[in-house]
This record gives sequence, structure tokens and C-alpha cells, in this order.
Amino acid sequence: MEPFDFIEMRVPAKAEYVGVVRLSTSGIANRMGFSYEEIEDLKVAISEAMSNATEHAYENEEGGEVTVGFALYPDRLEVMVADRGESFDLKKVKEGIGPYENDQSIDDLREGGFGLFLIEALMDKVEIKNDYGVIVLMTKYLHENEVDINDDQISTTQ
Repeated sequence: MEPFDFIEMRVPAKAEYVGVVRLSTSGIANRMGFSYEEIEDLKVAISEAMSNATEHAYENEEGGEVTVGFALYPDRLEVMVADRGESFDLKKVKEGIGPYENDQSIDDLREGGFGLFLIEALMDKVEIKNDYGVIVLMTKYLHENEVDINDDQISTTQ
């Protein structure tokens, strides 16, 4: 299924831009109908992925970029964070990506392995592609409220 909207941002690989991406994430997730707690989880997970990219991808280089892509589906939000700054070819990313395995050597995914465990705990699905740079694909499903608005109210009729 194709996303109904795709938003892509490219920011300098500097810690001060993590907040800009967090604000964008918050706005997108709020518009989609995620709860406050889910939005907070998304912001923390994306911050971790961004921090990993800004800290480790360009250690001795100037001018590096991080690309963040948001694929909005009716039932989920997929967020991609790539530390090489190229635009996303969604089909290509999905062909070469695989699930993050807890037994993978943390060195394979740069330092900051704890961040990946945190991302995995906060998101519904985490996939990693690390052939040239690292792409972290995080999925958060949109859970409809199980309680109907009318079922949640106390009846005042006797």
C-alpha cells in the first residue's frame, strides 16, 4: 500500500536540529490522531535515531546532513532517519531493509547501541539498513480508540 502523504526533511547533522525534527514529528503525529503518550514515544525514538546519526555518522567531516522521511498511512506512521543525506526512494529502502535483531553486534550499527534498544521499546517495528550509512525505519501503528464516545459516558437518565 502506498503512503497517502510523504514528507521529507533534510537537516544539518548537528545536535541543535534534533528539536526541529521533534517539533515536526509532533505536528505530523498529532494531525494523524496519535495520543499524547504515543507522540512522546515517537519524539524520543526519533531523537535517539537523530542523535545516533549526528554523533557518529560524520565524526571528522563538516557539512553532513541527516534526512528524515515521514510516510503517512491510514493505519501507521513510518519514520526513516538516514545519515547520508540522500532523498528516500521508498521502494528501494523497503527492498533492502531488515528487522533489527537484538543479537546484532552493536558495533555494526555504530556506537550508541542503547539508543537502538530504546527505539525498539518505544516503536512497534524497527528495521535497519546499514550498507552505506545507516537508515533506521521506525513504525508506529495508529490504534483507534477502543471505546466509542457514547459508550464512555455515564447515563443521566433514570
